[in-house]
Amino acid sequence: REMINDSYFGGFILLGFPGQPQLEMIISGVVFFFYTIALMGNIAIIALPLLDERLQTPMYFFLRSLAILDLCYTSNIVPQMLVNVWGKDKKISFGGCASQLFIDVTLCTVECMLLAVMSYDRFNAVCKPLHYMTIMNPQLCGGLVAMTWVIGIINCMILSPYAMSLPRCGNNHLDHYFCEISAMVKIACVDTTAMEETVFALCFFIFLTPLLLVLVSYGFIAVAVLKIKSATGSPNQDEGKLLSVFYSIVTPSLNPLIYTLRNKEFRGAMKRLIGKEKDSGETIGH
Repeated sequence: REMINDSYFGGFILLGFPGQPQLEMIISGVVFFFYTIALMGNIAIIALPLLDERLQTPMYFFLRSLAILDLCYTSNIVPQMLVNVWGKDKKISFGGCASQLFIDVTLCTVECMLLAVMSYDRFNAVCKPLHYMTIMNPQLCGGLVAMTWVIGIINCMILSPYAMSLPRCGNNHLDHYFCEISAMVKIACVDTTAMEETVFALCFFIFLTPLLLVLVSYGFIAVAVLKIKSATGSPNQDEGKLLSVFYSIVTPSLNPLIYTLRNKEFRGAMKRLIGKEKDSGETIGH
């Protein structure tokens, strides 16, 4: 595939997996498959609670927020990736790359914080069932989601402009399939130690803090469940790119399966909705 080398081009060239066109096509096929699943599953999560009052609970409010987040996250990456893999042009404009990077950093941060919020919701549902609806009132739920977005935007405004402004000495070839912050740092022609330390410190806070909150919340949930059971008597560079494919494409497509399709309430709502459509169709037919 012809590589573009235009010194006047102000954007970037996404290398993807150079020299491995067969691998690129395989990966793009897998990505397209999971992207389709992500679209259908997350759209269902967004739409169904709006159509069924029984699903208008704090848990489904957070699930809907997660579904919207996953839709935006995958749609920010996949279309550009498929265009670059299937087409001859691997270029992306400076503005397009900056937008992709800003959105990626923001949404990745928001998702980490939102998963922590969801674990707090489950903690209250299991450990404080009598006070659950009082604690997780609409104002608190909305405030928690807004907080995750504020943190995501602040993190983005710190990291993204810093990464985009690093001197590159004419090197515009990104060894990735989308504009990721680590790929931007690697092509810088200056000492990036300060940048890497900043990224590490923020990632330590953004990723580790929610992880600890999730572990603590589910630890309390596990203890509560065990008490209930006791009372009733009864676990190289290309590899980094593949990992990026997993967390940016595969994970959002699996979230609908993990959080809803195994849920009896959600399945029941789907059956009721399908039943209504079937009944209305039969009525029109008669």
